[in-house]
Amino acid sequence: MHLFYTPDINANTYTLSEEESNHCNKVLRLKQGDRVNLIDGVGGLYTAEIAEATKRAVHLNIIDKQSEFGKRNHYLHIAIAPTKNIDRLEWFLEKATEIGIDEITPIICDRSERKIIKQDRLEKVITSAVKQSLTAYHPKINTAISLKDFIKQSEADDKLIAHCIDEDDREAIAGIVKPHQKYLILIGPEGDFTPKEIELALQSGFKPVTLGNTRLRTETAGLAACFEVNFLNRG
Repeated sequence: MHLFYTPDINANTYTLSEEESNHCNKVLRLKQGDRVNLIDGVGGLYTAEIAEATKRAVHLNIIDKQSEFGKRNHYLHIAIAPTKNIDRLEWFLEKATEIGIDEITPIICDRSERKIIKQDRLEKVITSAVKQSLTAYHPKINTAISLKDFIKQSEADDKLIAHCIDEDDREAIAGIVKPHQKYLILIGPEGDFTPKEIELALQSGFKPVTLGNTRLRTETAGLAACFEVNFLNRG
């Protein structure tokens, strides 16, 4: 399946961007009459036929559309501290998109070693993962925000914070939430959340969770949380 991301599609015809047209022409070597698939990022899967292919533009005729293609039975939002090595955050975004995630927010914490990220680069990583995993939904990546400000505006059926401070009241995700809900999970930086940050989250309705008996890297913790929620909602 040749898949292209076309978030602005709104008619029975469509022209691929110059970058996508170049990929279609020079890499895939597709030509007039060949069929491709398009996704709009909000559940629409389109079948299209190449009407004309030039060096700079590929023009398509839309043949069929499926709505809510592969729609999942829950909503997962992970707020995660950017890693010092940005490659690790990009790895998390790629793998979480493949497994299944709806929204990601980079949060700047007291112990964050990276406080600036390139939004465009993260968007491209997610888009590439969307196309690779053949999903019609494109996860939303928000701009970076301080943990304090994020907590003030956070909303979800289940709000969780994963931290490493050894406390008896931490439980596994599956032990405290129900399937088919809207989940929000906080994942801290290298060095974990500070006790003050944890207390702020708890006062705002977040429940403490554990992701196992070992200390995980930030990106591994984020992916573990992503997997647990998707496994809980399987079937």
